[in-house]
Amino acid sequence: MFKETKKTMQWGEETLTLETGKVARQADGTVIATLGETSVMANVTFAKEAKEGQDFFPLTVHYQEKYYAAGKVPGGFFKREARPTEKETLTARLIDRPIRPLFVPGFKNEVLVMCTVLSHDLVNDPDIVAMIAASAALTISGVPFMGPIAGCRVGFEDGEYVLNPTVDDMDQLRNNPEQRLDLVVAGTKDAVMMVESEAYELTEEEMLGAVLFAHEQIQPVVDLIIGLAEDAAKEPFDFQPPDYSALYEAVKAAGEQKMRDAYAITVKQERVAALSAAKEAIKAALTEEQLEDPNLGAAIKKLESVVLRSDVVKNKRRIDGRALDEVRPIVSETSVLPRTHGSALFTRGETQALVISTLGTGDDEQIIDALHGNYRSNFLLHYNFPPYSVGEVGRVGPPGRREVGHGKLAWRALQAVLPAATDFPYTIRVVSEITESNGSSSMASVCGGSLSMMDAGVPLKAPVAGVAMGLVLEEDGDYAVLTDILGDEDHLGDMDFKVAGTENGITSLQMDIKVAGITPEIMKTALAQAKAGRMHILGEMAKALSEAGSFSVHAPRIETMQIPTDKIREVIGSGGKVIREIVETSGAKVDINDEGIIKIASPDGESIKKAYDLIYSIVAEPEEGKIYKGKVVKIVDFGAFVNFFGKRDGLVHVSQIENRRLNHPSDVLKEGQEVFVKLLGFDDRGKVRLAMKMVDQETGEEMTKEKKEEAAD
Repeated sequence: MFKETKKTMQWGEETLTLETGKVARQADGTVIATLGETSVMANVTFAKEAKEGQDFFPLTVHYQEKYYAAGKVPGGFFKREARPTEKETLTARLIDRPIRPLFVPGFKNEVLVMCTVLSHDLVNDPDIVAMIAASAALTISGVPFMGPIAGCRVGFEDGEYVLNPTVDDMDQLRNNPEQRLDLVVAGTKDAVMMVESEAYELTEEEMLGAVLFAHEQIQPVVDLIIGLAEDAAKEPFDFQPPDYSALYEAVKAAGEQKMRDAYAITVKQERVAALSAAKEAIKAALTEEQLEDPNLGAAIKKLESVVLRSDVVKNKRRIDGRALDEVRPIVSETSVLPRTHGSALFTRGETQALVISTLGTGDDEQIIDALHGNYRSNFLLHYNFPPYSVGEVGRVGPPGRREVGHGKLAWRALQAVLPAATDFPYTIRVVSEITESNGSSSMASVCGGSLSMMDAGVPLKAPVAGVAMGLVLEEDGDYAVLTDILGDEDHLGDMDFKVAGTENGITSLQMDIKVAGITPEIMKTALAQAKAGRMHILGEMAKALSEAGSFSVHAPRIETMQIPTDKIREVIGSGGKVIREIVETSGAKVDINDEGIIKIASPDGESIKKAYDLIYSIVAEPEEGKIYKGKVVKIVDFGAFVNFFGKRDGLVHVSQIENRRLNHPSDVLKEGQEVFVKLLGFDDRGKVRLAMKMVDQETGEEMTKEKKEEAAD
């Protein structure tokens, strides 16, 4: 009934298995990939005809984590997987980016790739397994895909690269000083196609070494997929790329000079208007038949690409007139908003980010429900890209994949320099509002985020800057690396290479390559040029940092204290009664964890002190010989009971009230009266012994010998 094909290999410390032919047989391609005991099923389907008039490639990649894979029930009211999590969105992008450039040019049939996590062993991250499964499913489906690709994760520990480190090794890397890198690389047999990383100030040489190490390690996986395809691939789909050479020549003749004139304009808005006019002029010169050709859009885009690329490579001239390694003019400002905890406006050419930092307490931490378990994050970065930032009218809704991806890239770049939670016990939320965009708004978010947090008083280890690099690679091997690319240079170039870091090293690297042939030499050149650009941007940012760093009066102050774990129950009280009383009495927020670390937060220093004193009185032990201020709670024949330390009461014997004989304690004391007492010690049964007669009841100070004699008289 089933025609199963299965391929297995040893990969690092785990066994990698690819199998097809048993499940989801009506899909064009289905592969279940298993690494260790983590299994992901990838299903590929594609339309056999393109929609009429469609001028783009409609590829959709979905990645789904099913909670049953880890033996869990989803949280929430409905107990069902709902909208994609951030991890699912990021992994879908991770798979999409390296496979998209490998479809045959001109193929515009709809393609759907669905990856479903079936089993998770909590050791091997399913994102890499999903990428391999998707590549294998595409390779055997018959779709015109010029793969396969494979991917792997690389760690860097004790100066050594680690293949596919475990989930625990990569979990909350900021708290794991042993691991300095979380790098994902995808590529074909011959070329690297995609890089995504979180790093801890690695040098350019260390990062390049990690990329090359990863490309070497994926080679046997590519061979395994090819072996699977040799036994199980379907007949290739009959597709011939459309020949629109005649149409292109007509477009070129009608508008090449107008395109060149438009791209000679350095101001974006004027250039966009001129390009639009050039395209209208081209269309006006074409025949009705040519205007109806579905390849017209591709022909015009090809002309744009040729014009831009030839100027860059041959004439070393960019759209806005800059040199290849020149960064656009930068203006950095801090404290631009009056009531926020920290704010910055970072402008680089026609790209601008308004970035705001907010400091919160432990209650504001984000709880993340992941397959490998729940955890809390005290650093959040949200990126917003409204339509007005590019002068357009568009849909405004919840964040899309682009917003999530760009926000995560900026998050990775900045979190490497955050202070330890024990040193700075705040939840930090950074929001980047892109107010203008013409290339590399994610890197503007990095720069603005660094400035904004320092404006809020966050003690970053070092400022972080980011720069986007581009590449134009000609068929003859001639190339140009571009620093701080514009939007058009990104769209029409061959590489988008974003590098962020401090003066000491790289904290994040993201690379998307659209063509094969990116050599290690080109990557080395790009990294070196990016470092020079980063240093220049850090220098420009430093001009604004001299006035930054004051802690906002509107931000909560947080003080931490450590108590013995056996005292936690006393601080919380039955049903939380005690801690609620502390909050109500002091007006401060109080958060306590299982390790006995208490965070007290309030914009008012007096509230913090009051809460601190209340907690201290519960957990601390009274010291023998010390004087305390207390209140008489009960009077008996033989003395008075005084509440002197939190809820601790002690007995002042009638002989210890005054330096004279009293008939009854009520002769000088009454309930509710405030008195100063000295702790004499504890009796054999642990009862507290207090005394008043040697303490000056007006000042609270212990009386000298002379004053004692005066009091006795």
